[in-house]
Amino acid sequence: MHSHDHQTNTPLSDAQLQTQLEAMIDDNQGQAYGNVWQVLSDSERVHVKLTLGYPAQSEQAALETKIKAIKHDGRELILDIEAEIKAQPTQGNIAGLKGVKNIIAIASGKGGVGKSTTTVNLALAMAKEGARVGILDADIYGPSQGMLLGFKEGTRPKVRDDKFFIPPMAYGVQVMSMAFLTTKDTPVVWRGPMVTGAMMQILTQTDWNELDYLFIDMPPGTGDIQLTLAQKVPVAGSIIVTTPQDIALLDARRGIEMFHKVKIPVLGVVENMSTHICSNCGHHEAIFGDAGGASLAKEYDVNVLGKLPLSLSIREQSDVGTPIVENSPESDVASIYGSIARKLGATLAAQQDPLNSHSFTMPTIGMSDD
Repeated sequence: MHSHDHQTNTPLSDAQLQTQLEAMIDDNQGQAYGNVWQVLSDSERVHVKLTLGYPAQSEQAALETKIKAIKHDGRELILDIEAEIKAQPTQGNIAGLKGVKNIIAIASGKGGVGKSTTTVNLALAMAKEGARVGILDADIYGPSQGMLLGFKEGTRPKVRDDKFFIPPMAYGVQVMSMAFLTTKDTPVVWRGPMVTGAMMQILTQTDWNELDYLFIDMPPGTGDIQLTLAQKVPVAGSIIVTTPQDIALLDARRGIEMFHKVKIPVLGVVENMSTHICSNCGHHEAIFGDAGGASLAKEYDVNVLGKLPLSLSIREQSDVGTPIVENSPESDVASIYGSIARKLGATLAAQQDPLNSHSFTMPTIGMSDD
């Protein structure tokens, strides 16, 4: 048979399409998708189901385009993306946390690196990917999530059965903050044990409703309260927010070491204010040097989940209570947050299921003469 007789638009068999899909690279995991696809077709339609361990709804359109390019025939494509998010086996039984599958601590070695803004945008990005998300503002001294999410001054959670706080909602995300329980006149000069006590009270008495991910906006630093929190709460993984300046990286090192000490996996580093995007021409410039997060990640074997630009709009939006992911969903910054959210979910899923992350074998290319 001569190869030129073979027409390009002969439909692929389901098995052929399946093989090609399995070999496709999943950018969120940095490796081939493997055995997560199901293909069912007839002469009119190709129905493809993708089951991932992390939420990735925003990739629908991009994946449809990729699959159409592989199948290259006239049949209609129906793609379903499903997320099966595993629950972290919890250490200890904390009442309010029964409704939470995974707790993710967001930490920074020092203040001023944009950790709270990162937390809120990451949580909202995760919700946009299709997950059920909560934010716990554990920064006792400077709780800012209330402001970042546009809650009115004086917001208080409803209370159920005289002991459970029902977290207020913003943008579809459940939120609990120390700011909801204190007034402007509350003394902020609390001592360590009081702070930890208040924190544990919020943790044990908030009635979270069926969350896939609860993001804890940790107080900055690596002292006692951080260690206590990390030890008492069943944290599935942590993220370190850093800026590219070396001093911040030294602080980030302490953060990574703290989590290592309490055996909490560090899922990755988010490098904030890493590039400046020129508002006139869109050019990206790494004003603080380029290699910080990467060298940190290499040294400790953690991923850089993403780099965020130094952007006035991120801050301005935050200050008026409309985070940039909500306010400018089409922006570059929102798509970077989306990518960080998916990578975070993928990293956590792979870590919870170590067999799964490298179990598939790459398809072998067979030679045939048709």
